[in-house]
Amino acid sequence: MDELLSVAEMYRADQLTIAAGVPGPALMEAAGAAVVRAVCERWAPHPTAVLCGPGNNGGDGFVIARLLLEAGWPVRLALLGTRSALAGDAAVAAERWPGPIEAADPYILKGNPLVIDALFGAGLTRPLDGLARAIVEAMEGRTVVAVDVPSGLHGDSGRVLGAAPQAALTVTFFRRKPGHVLLPGRTLCGEVVVADIGIPDRVLDGIAPQTAVNEPSLWSHRFPWPALDGHKYARGHAMVLGGARMTGAARLASVAALRAGAGLVTIACPPEAFPVYAAGCASVIVDPLEDAGAFARLLQDPRRNAVLVGPGAGRGAQTRAAVMAALDARRACVLDADALTSFAESADELLDRLDQRCVLTPHEGEFARLFGDSVGMDGDKLSRVRAAAARSGAVVVLKGADTVVAAPDGRAVVNVNAPPDLATAGTGDVLAGIVLGLLAQGMDGFEAACTAVWLHGEAGRALGPGLISDDLPGALPDVLKALKAQG
Repeated sequence: MDELLSVAEMYRADQLTIAAGVPGPALMEAAGAAVVRAVCERWAPHPTAVLCGPGNNGGDGFVIARLLLEAGWPVRLALLGTRSALAGDAAVAAERWPGPIEAADPYILKGNPLVIDALFGAGLTRPLDGLARAIVEAMEGRTVVAVDVPSGLHGDSGRVLGAAPQAALTVTFFRRKPGHVLLPGRTLCGEVVVADIGIPDRVLDGIAPQTAVNEPSLWSHRFPWPALDGHKYARGHAMVLGGARMTGAARLASVAALRAGAGLVTIACPPEAFPVYAAGCASVIVDPLEDAGAFARLLQDPRRNAVLVGPGAGRGAQTRAAVMAALDARRACVLDADALTSFAESADELLDRLDQRCVLTPHEGEFARLFGDSVGMDGDKLSRVRAAAARSGAVVVLKGADTVVAAPDGRAVVNVNAPPDLATAGTGDVLAGIVLGLLAQGMDGFEAACTAVWLHGEAGRALGPGLISDDLPGALPDVLKALKAQG
């Protein structure tokens, strides 16, 4: 499991390691050595400026400068602040530095040296200003190696506090932090190396992190592969509410649900749209809704065990009624697009009815319309999605290049495999359909959502530039074969 540790959790990991007998200076030496190894593996010796800050990140910088100097690199070290103000392990590291200490200033970057950014670590909480900001801004266009995170990047949110440099390489320690994978932090960090500095994995038992990178190790052991003695009804019967006008959305979702493994998929649609849906994928059942109560009656069949409402459904009373019918039937539900926006003026009516069998898949606009100020829209993405899941009791998937999935119990993942090519019409409908197909096969909401987001990203990566949403369901078989081969 690729855990993501908050700044506070990483501080706790350090504390537990030191309490177990590993001295703080030894951890700092190991951190500095790890950065030097990464630098020497990528660049030949050439002029290097090591910029040290007033805290432990700066202490790492003193170690890095000393080890590079010993390896024959031409090094200049500059300190933001005074040597007398350094304390603890950073003061010890400074005592071991044999060279001159210059005052930090943008001038040290003249001549385009390799820049080791050890000014501020992930624990920075206030925007950079004054001299610190001027130095960071002077790094623009230079090759920067960041220690822990690029200075100015918030470790928990990935947000820029005033200014932050673009790093070519970021070396962090033990585990990544959310800021390494949430945007814009993921972009600013460049290549990220996670170095082993002697912190044992067992410290995680005392931390119990609830955030991770979304990857198959989290859920692959629960993937619903077909059984040799199984049949289509054992794989679930998924229902999709089809709209009268934007018919492509429900069609994309229904085919995606089938590709994800659902045994049967039915589109329930207005009678006037029946010919359009019936002319689509031959594997999808189409059932016309003859009156206002028809959708609820279809859900009385217990074999129809998972429902998707939203894609192309249209906004208004009819969509709200379909959502309530699905909730009344106590089916596993995916609510997307119009199903969410239809409750924008009466959010509590929906949120008070949800539970962990429901998966909500909003983009940022839909998320804001449904949750608004109730989750603190100014907060970071992880915090907002966690708050939304806790408020609704449902699994919430906030889509984007750094999609976050959160469960009501506080678990959350950040997805990192989605390519920018997925930013095209209809891809969200496909994602909702994949979630639906997995729910129909019995996966719980959080695992189904995590799995679907990863599969969706892998399909996008396999297709690459030029993909359209129609391509994605057809790419799933190869993605699933590769996943199964991994065991």
